[in-house]
Amino acid sequence: MNHSFLIEPGRWTLQGSWLSKDLLPISVKGKILVAWNSNDWFTMVTKLVFPNGELDDISLQYKGRIATGNRQYTFVLQHSVLGRVEGEGWIGPSSIVQHYWALKDRHMRTGFETLYRHNSNRYHFSGGIMAGHHLSSTMEAIVERHQG
Repeated sequence: MNHSFLIEPGRWTLQGSWLSKDLLPISVKGKILVAWNSNDWFTMVTKLVFPNGELDDISLQYKGRIATGNRQYTFVLQHSVLGRVEGEGWIGPSSIVQHYWALKDRHMRTGFETLYRHNSNRYHFSGGIMAGHHLSSTMEAIVERHQG
């Protein structure tokens, strides 16, 4: 496992595009903070900002556990749009894949995310949110470790 994102504490930046059903692609920027405690528990806080104001900011607060040497993990998430969320992730040789589902959501919203490792300081993010069987939004971005 040669991943640095999620596996190591750190600060990351995100820059890319957000696509929604009835909108042209819009610019999105973000910051991600990953922290660990001594019992294999991680927290990750993400803030997504739409610089031109097309959408409201989105905040995500994850808490999960990855047992040492394990490739699979679970997490809970407080999502500013979806509310309370539960999910699972798999750590592959070149990517980290997550799937999550909103709890008590009448729209049956779920999401998926893939972070593909370019090197220890750079990942490509691709993800989306579905309502039932239909995509409602997607995002693709470059995630880079903040140096300094």
